[in-house]
Amino acid sequence: MTTIIDVQIIDITKVHDTRGNLSVIQGEAIPFEMKRVYYLYDIPSGGRRGGHSHKNCQELLVALSGSFDVILSDGHEQKTVTLNKPNVGLLIPNGIWRELENFSSGSVCLVLASAIFEEEDYIRNFEEYRLSKNRSS
Repeated sequence: MTTIIDVQIIDITKVHDTRGNLSVIQGEAIPFEMKRVYYLYDIPSGGRRGGHSHKNCQELLVALSGSFDVILSDGHEQKTVTLNKPNVGLLIPNGIWRELENFSSGSVCLVLASAIFEEEDYIRNFEEYRLSKNRSS
């Protein structure tokens, strides 16, 4: 069973020179084959995203610009991680509930996912999520 302990901060390679920084995610940098890339932006003040868990999909979240909070839960414990550096990612394994909030103006959240979009992979009701976690423990 996946728990909050399985969530990881991943340092993304950063190459610096006088022209600026470049970061790259390739090879073994993440523990899954990337099948989908999407990004969240222009989130209105006070807006929230997420509010779900995945049955199978894993994701890496990166704050390309600005900052935001990721509230994580495994049904028993809760943890908040602030993302605000484009060379740091948050690896969220399947089975972890996530909510994103406190987006700064101009923030961009990049998401690398291990699966293409399939609605059947989502649990979008927290009470249903908690019940499913209790059944599997």
